Amino acid sequence: MFKINLKKFNLYTVLSILLLLAGISHYIYWGSRYGVWYDIGIYSITIVLVLAGILGILITLIEEENKEDI
Repeated sequence: MFKINLKKFNLYTVLSILLLLAGISHYIYWGSRYGVWYDIGIYSITIVLVLAGILGILITLIEEENKEDI
């Protein structure tokens, strides 16, 4: 499995969290402003931002396992 190490929290993690929040807030803002919750344009922007945020958080916080043969 993988292990999350919060000691590796850095600027890239903060940017990833901001991307995630931007994607979610964009979807909520657009849906409430225009009353359209099911549009491919909203999904395309939201998916890119949310996935970039989630993957960025995972990449920056996952600790690598070193397997050495003895």
